[in-house]
Amino acid sequence: MIEEVLRRIEEKIKTIVIKLYSKELDVFFEVPKDSTFGDYSVNVAMRLARELKKNPVLIAKEIVKLINLEELKLERVDVKGSGFINLFIDRHFLHEVVFLINKEKDNYGNLKIGQKEYINLEFVSANPTGYLHIGHGRGAAYGDSLARILRKAGYRVSTEHYVNDAGKQIENLTNSIYERYKELFGFDINLKEDYYHGKEIIEIAKLIKDDNGDYFLGNDWFEYFRTFGLDYLLNGLKKDLNDFNVVFDNWFSEKSLYDNNDVEKTLNFLVDNAYTYELDGAVWLKTTMYGDEKDRVLVKSDGNMTYLLPDVAYHYNKLLRGYTHLIDVLGSDHHGYVPRLKAAIAFVGGNPDLLDVEILQMVRAIQDGKEVKMSKRSGKSITLRDLIDEVGSDALRYMYISKSLSTHMDLDLDLAIKNTNENPVFYVQYAYARICSLFSILNDRGLEFKEVTKFELIDFNKSSKIVLDLIQYPQYIEEAALKRLPHKICQYVYSLASDLHSYYNDEKIITDNILEMNEKLTLLKAVQIVLKNSLELIGVKVKEKM
Repeated sequence: MIEEVLRRIEEKIKTIVIKLYSKELDVFFEVPKDSTFGDYSVNVAMRLARELKKNPVLIAKEIVKLINLEELKLERVDVKGSGFINLFIDRHFLHEVVFLINKEKDNYGNLKIGQKEYINLEFVSANPTGYLHIGHGRGAAYGDSLARILRKAGYRVSTEHYVNDAGKQIENLTNSIYERYKELFGFDINLKEDYYHGKEIIEIAKLIKDDNGDYFLGNDWFEYFRTFGLDYLLNGLKKDLNDFNVVFDNWFSEKSLYDNNDVEKTLNFLVDNAYTYELDGAVWLKTTMYGDEKDRVLVKSDGNMTYLLPDVAYHYNKLLRGYTHLIDVLGSDHHGYVPRLKAAIAFVGGNPDLLDVEILQMVRAIQDGKEVKMSKRSGKSITLRDLIDEVGSDALRYMYISKSLSTHMDLDLDLAIKNTNENPVFYVQYAYARICSLFSILNDRGLEFKEVTKFELIDFNKSSKIVLDLIQYPQYIEEAALKRLPHKICQYVYSLASDLHSYYNDEKIITDNILEMNEKLTLLKAVQIVLKNSLELIGVKVKEKM
């Protein structure tokens, strides 16, 4: 709706510039921070001034003279400052978005920009050897929110968790459980430095003893302990993620790559095509061919594979599954891993540009002004479960997403649990609850809400700010999807909530004037829909009462 009007304004200004100055110029719209400077503004006059050697204010006024307000759904056009052309959209036309939202409901804001894409979005992918920690939580919130936003923008998305259920770390996990199992029967144990020492390992050992007694002291134990331990830890990991409102479409087993000989086939392919060489008894991959700072080892001199080889096989497997784009969300310690992974994809016949890696920066939990480092559950780094129990999923999701992934963040736990407007998630959820309360009051008074199809009495000067917010919702979705910036949705929903609170405080909604009341409630119903949908994009639930 508004996009079509802006397109027509853009074409008109281009035509005017050609007519007046014989120049072709792109037109860019900005949303002024101060609404008194218009709903949108363009700076074509300032961009023309140097070339034309003419005052930009005069240029702007010459352009404005040729703009037909009625034709372009404009209320007025001003020239301000050093030559900005400020556009005020017709208020009646602007408010048509309210009726569109109330008609489309959850479908409002749906885009089609990603219709031809099929994205594999991998995130978290934590080793199933212990609890998820605070960093995993940030990756989970980002990945799941990005998937929701991409789907809203029209992309087909499959979310995936890569289960590291093979290799040395799983062998160490299994041995760790067995050592704890022996300890339960009074035997001396040998927990090596690279074994796992967390409380969860003891819990697993106790469960195995409860089910099997001392059977495994004299019988083969490795495969049973491996399977039992992995299942236990994975189930706990899935529960924590589920409580965090994160559900994956696919859990991909690393072990399956070995069982299907995909790792061996990938190695043979790389060797046969001369993408590798041997040096000091190791097999090296020529990643410098694609911009890596040095070549990387695939198979060590002792015959053990590095983690790079199964990762190459895994990403090759993704390409074979028909994805048109791959997105990996990795921790800050993986920054140097990106060039070698892109190189590996090129070696197996894929386009390295099909892979994008989003790097999440460090996050700290802050309580009483100090960093919280120790987990209540594991005695190690603070866990996602600790955070969920402490502040709840909604506040945690919102606060994780509120900052760009590329910035370090401090997670203020004291702020997250405050039931005041200082807490941003409370502030936004309260906006939704306030609208719900109005419909509840209406119901309690035995009054019936009748949605209107046109506005006659509503004061456009007071409602236009909210309406402009509603109009900009699809634009925020597009930006968040294309630039992969979920925090843009937080910025949007907070701004909408702020304008709702201002309107609510300034206007008496339920009055004796039934038509005016229904007009205001029709507007607020649209706000209610968009608030709910915006929060759903970042995995936060609404509250009807607070």
